[in-house]
Amino acid sequence: MRERVYIAVTNDLISDNRVHKVAQTLLKSKAEIILLGTKKYDSTPVGERPYSTRRFSMVFKKGFFFYAEYTIRLFLFLLVRKFDILVSNDLDTLPACYCASKLRGKKIVYDSHEFFTEVPELVNRNFPKKVWLAIERIILPNIKLAYTVSESIADTYHKLYNIKMKVVKNFPLYNYHTNDLTETNNKQKIILYQGSLNVGRGLEQMIDAMQFIDNAHFKIIGDGDIVQNLKQQIKEKTLENKVTIKGRMPFQELPAETKKADLGIALEENIGLNYYYALPNKLFDYIQAGVPVLVSPFPEMQKIVNQYEIGTVYDHKDAKMLAKKIDEVFELKNRYQQWKRNTQKAAKNLCWEKEEEILIEIYTKAGLKFNI
Repeated sequence: MRERVYIAVTNDLISDNRVHKVAQTLLKSKAEIILLGTKKYDSTPVGERPYSTRRFSMVFKKGFFFYAEYTIRLFLFLLVRKFDILVSNDLDTLPACYCASKLRGKKIVYDSHEFFTEVPELVNRNFPKKVWLAIERIILPNIKLAYTVSESIADTYHKLYNIKMKVVKNFPLYNYHTNDLTETNNKQKIILYQGSLNVGRGLEQMIDAMQFIDNAHFKIIGDGDIVQNLKQQIKEKTLENKVTIKGRMPFQELPAETKKADLGIALEENIGLNYYYALPNKLFDYIQAGVPVLVSPFPEMQKIVNQYEIGTVYDHKDAKMLAKKIDEVFELKNRYQQWKRNTQKAAKNLCWEKEEEILIEIYTKAGLKFNI
């Protein structure tokens, strides 16, 4: 009999490329892989996948009641289904998965995409943060197989709970392509942000900076809590011709848009350890597309940028200074072209094909057999 693996997330599966890559890797074991997520009022169809998917149609769309509803429904679902391994993605799926695995006597693997209790949405909300911290303190020390996205987060969890997490960075599949290195002086530059539109991503400052940047367009791909605020800001600054919000895009379609960019930004703000220790997906998507980057001076991102010399860091809070920094990126043409060339080496090293070796080791311990 084939092993059956359920992978649980709270999102709608459309743009979660990490979970998709994990599922693809686990398929190499010949196990049956089923992704479990949610379906909200604006969810698009999942489309064809090489594994099965199931999404719960949620009554509540966010907040306490959303998480409570999902936890109960996920737990009851798992209680009556046959499975061999549960994969819990982030703390919001862990209570249901952990309880179900214990009651059924099955293995559980924990994939921590972020430092959950330090996300900006919880940093200044004492009661919700205390609830999630209590869940974390009760369950995490009992998890034997776990991995996360950066060394800094793994080290922090080890100090807090004496749990040894492996690190599986969220690199894309290797698909390197570079833009034409021939410089066109009159070409309008495309500055790209892709990802969630939430507080602390530096988007408001970047929009303000566009007032002082000529011959460039700022393209935002994504959706989130602050999208309406950003649209209002663009309107108030009369920047409709310089800033575009394209909305969320399925991960299969995203690389084609990324490679059109001239500069990728990851300007997270220091409003919690989750951002400070972050290694965001978009950074590696930019690299695979041959796009130089401008990032915050935080340890994990700065280490990658400096090691491979693929961009620079920005450590100011003023929109005019940010605009000046971006102008400098494009004005120093020899340096910029070298950054683009350097993305080729970085892309070969920072790819999922190398990270999945660690993943296979983890799931072999969980009981899967890989024929590779």
